[in-house]
Amino acid sequence: MATVLSVHDRRILTAVNSGASSLSFVGSGFIVLCYSLFKELRKFSFKLVFYLSLSDMLCSFFNMVGDPSKGFFCYAQDYTTHFFCVASFLWTTTIAFTLHRTVVRHKTDVEDLEGIFHLYVWGTSLVMTVIHSIGNNNTHFGAWCWGQTGRTGKAIHFITFYVPLWGAILYNGFTYFQVIRMLNNATRMAVGISDRAYQFDSRTDTKALNRWGYYPLILIGSWAFGTINRIHDVIEPGHKIFWLSFLDVGTAGLMGLFNSIAYGLNASVRRAIYERLELFWPERLQRWFPNSSRQRNQQQQSELVSLKIQDQQ
Repeated sequence: MATVLSVHDRRILTAVNSGASSLSFVGSGFIVLCYSLFKELRKFSFKLVFYLSLSDMLCSFFNMVGDPSKGFFCYAQDYTTHFFCVASFLWTTTIAFTLHRTVVRHKTDVEDLEGIFHLYVWGTSLVMTVIHSIGNNNTHFGAWCWGQTGRTGKAIHFITFYVPLWGAILYNGFTYFQVIRMLNNATRMAVGISDRAYQFDSRTDTKALNRWGYYPLILIGSWAFGTINRIHDVIEPGHKIFWLSFLDVGTAGLMGLFNSIAYGLNASVRRAIYERLELFWPERLQRWFPNSSRQRNQQQQSELVSLKIQDQQ
């Protein structure tokens, strides 16, 4: 028996989509603002994070303003959200590539590849969006206009979004595995050879890079339910599962927030914010933040900056 989402269910999904996208918009916008305000963050390593956050911010914005109940705004939401969401996870592959090329291959020419990165990300996103428009017949899919009727439209949507998405997930996972393994091997070799200070720095860098092993899980957590929902829609096109659509809309809408926390809120950003706030704090409040905390933050290396990827001033 065919089961469609009721008006009440769609209103709930719309509210969830708007709320999650708003959080992602704020989180991504905060990283974009930090990059714009703090000159010390304008290095190539963090510039990639800026492009990632910018894509997330625009993806979240158009996801909020699109109106599935109106034809023009429905198509506008479909194409713009598709374009910037694809660009978002493609920028994560450039970050993974940069880490791999710097740490594993010991190359220092990553900054020269910025133009190629832009061509790869924006060009691929545009091509996927144009192909996505073939046989496009937008319909309400809960809270957004990504749902398509007909086998051709569903197949094209899956090929132009979920295939490159899971390709990016597999690439990032393999790349981070190689980077972490190499750093762990280098740290073990340093034990007993170098002095204690160098060993401390190595352990700090390795601890920071180990966190990168969890970053592919951001894309998995954001789009796993969406992938399952698309597959279910192909198998049973007339049967909609509300709780699956709820998880699909909620986790996908939070991708920008997850990326901003994982990629953007590193030690360098926190230190830059702390130093600016310290200028305006009264002296009686500064005693609540002892100098030891600041020194500890300064000793920490950010996940990208610790690799010294083109960090020359």
